[in-house]
Amino acid sequence: MSVKVVCQNKKAAHDYFITERYEAGLVLTGSEVKSLRQGKATLADGYAQVVGNEVLLYNVHISPYSHTHHEEQAPTRTRKVLFHRQEIRRLIGKIQEKGLTLIPTKIYFKNGWVKVELALAKGKKLYDKRESIKRREEEREIAKRYRGRN
Repeated sequence: MSVKVVCQNKKAAHDYFITERYEAGLVLTGSEVKSLRQGKATLADGYAQVVGNEVLLYNVHISPYSHTHHEEQAPTRTRKVLFHRQEIRRLIGKIQEKGLTLIPTKIYFKNGWVKVELALAKGKKLYDKRESIKRREEEREIAKRYRGRN
């Protein structure tokens, strides 16, 4: 099973408490897939919502493919995410019950298919972010001390 990561949302772990991760397919055009193979995508402002019985991905920027001959589509158009019906029902319950949001954390190729990793997340407050930065720095200090002993 080969996995090639196209792009990651590294700020997601800093801005959100991530509780669960889901893997899903993505409905794309051929030129979008070719652009992804070149690594031209950004997840910075992306989010997903459940609309009716389907999950839609918003604000994910996939640059237009340079060698296409037909009409280009908007780089940040809304894209459909492929989930099973049971998973969508479970997501609806968790989003409404706990006030969580769906954010894309990774787009990658798995066995030739484009996959997106969506995470159920809750936004961090400023003091939460400061606390996680402090904890990370303390862990680095401890790791430095142990490295120095060996």
